[in-house]
Amino acid sequence: MAVLKYEEIAESLRARIAAGEFGPGDNIPSGRELAEQWDVSRATAIKAVDVLRNDGVVVAKQGTGFVVTETPVARPAGTRRAGSARILGGMPFVRLGAPDWAEPPARVAVALGISPGVKALRRIRVLQLPDGAPHSCVEAWFPPDIAKAAPRLADTAPIAEGTTRYVRRQTGRFPVEGVDVTTVRDATNVEADRLGVSAGTPVAVLLHTAHDEQGQPLVCEEGVTSSSRFEQVDTYAM
Repeated sequence: MAVLKYEEIAESLRARIAAGEFGPGDNIPSGRELAEQWDVSRATAIKAVDVLRNDGVVVAKQGTGFVVTETPVARPAGTRRAGSARILGGMPFVRLGAPDWAEPPARVAVALGISPGVKALRRIRVLQLPDGAPHSCVEAWFPPDIAKAAPRLADTAPIAEGTTRYVRRQTGRFPVEGVDVTTVRDATNVEADRLGVSAGTPVAVLLHTAHDEQGQPLVCEEGVTSSSRFEQVDTYAM
C-alpha cells in the first residue's frame, strides 16, 4: 500500500527530530517552506504538520509557528486503556532502549497465539505524569508475522502515522476488538526500577490484546502501574 505524501513528509520530519536536527523548543519548517521543499500544496504540508501535532510531537506557539515539544505523547488507539485508567487525551512517554526480539512471558505468548520458545518483537515505553514522574511501564509485543511485514516496528525512529496505521498500511489488517485483562501482583525488580518504586511493591497489570476482523492478534501490550498510581474508571448504561 502506497505511502501518502503527507505521511511521507511527516515521517521525514519525525526522523529529523529524532536525529536531533530539531530539538525541544525549536521551530520546524513552516507549511509554506515544506510545500516548497516537497513541491506539494500548502494544504498537504499543513496536513503533515497536523500528524505531528496530533501525536504531541509539536505544538503551536503564537507568533512563531510550530515548535518541538519536550517529549512525544502516547495516544492509545480507539478507547483502549494504557497501563491503568483509560487515557483519552494522550500521555507523554519515553522509549526504553531499542526494539528487540525476545521470548514473551507465557501469558503474552498465549494471547499472541505463539508457541513457547518463539520470539516476538518487543517495544518498551514508560508513560509519564506532567512532572516527569513515571506512571506506567508498557511492553508492546508484536507477533512474528506482523513484525516481519512491518519492518519499521524494529526501528528506533518514531513512526509518523502511528503503529496502528502503519501496520494497517503494511498488512491490510487493523484492530476491531480489544481484550483487556487486569490482575494484581508484586512488581519485579525490573518493573520497580522503571517505575521508581521498591521491589515487591503491589502493581496492577493490564494485558491488552488487539484482534483483527479474523480474530487474529495484532499486538499484545502489558501495562504495569504501581498501586499508588492505578485508577480504573468505567462508565456504562444502567
